[in-house]
Formats: sequence, C-alpha cells, structure tokens
Amino acid sequence: MFKRLLSLALVFGAVSTAPPLYAQSVCGDRDSVIDQLESRFGEVHAHSGLTGPGALLEIWTSPETGSFTVLMTRPNGSTCVMTTGEHWLDRAATMPVMGDPA
Repeated sequence: MFKRLLSLALVFGAVSTAPPLYAQSVCGDRDSVIDQLESRFGEVHAHSGLTGPGALLEIWTSPETGSFTVLMTRPNGSTCVMTTGEHWLDRAATMPVMGDPA
C-alpha cells in the first residue's frame, strides 16, 4: 500500500513539473487516481459520458478551488488523466432553468 501511494505521489509530483499534460498521459488504477483527486485536490465527480470506442470520459472538479481533471477509463479498466486545469465554470449550474420565473 505504501509503495502504491509513494508511486502516485511521485507521478503527480512529476506532473506538476513536467511539460503540459496534453503532451503526455498519466495512467493508473482507477481507484488510486480517484482517491488522489478526492483527498489531495478536493475534486468531486461532475460529469461523465461514454465515447464511441466504449471508454468512460469523466470530468472531476473542485467547487472550492475551480480546478478540474478530465479522466478517461478504457474498457480494460486503465484510467488515464487526459488533462487538468483551473477556473472551471459550470455553465449549467449558473444558467436559469427554462420557465423559471427567477
């Protein structure tokens, strides 16, 4: 367990000093990646959908900091961080509902 956490810490630490994430992919066990997003970055699952090839695309966001992470989980179970960023704006949460008198 300690080896896995240390490995993830090194991977996420390397990501912060590496070239832009779109130039690379960080992949790992889905449970470990999700645990890091929740505990370290305070991100929660915001949106998800299935791609044509059957991969699960997810967006995780932090309402407090505005950070976001886009994950893709392939049918074989491998989860990859596709990109990360800041200043996430959830337009659906800020737009009025049709017919809403407010």
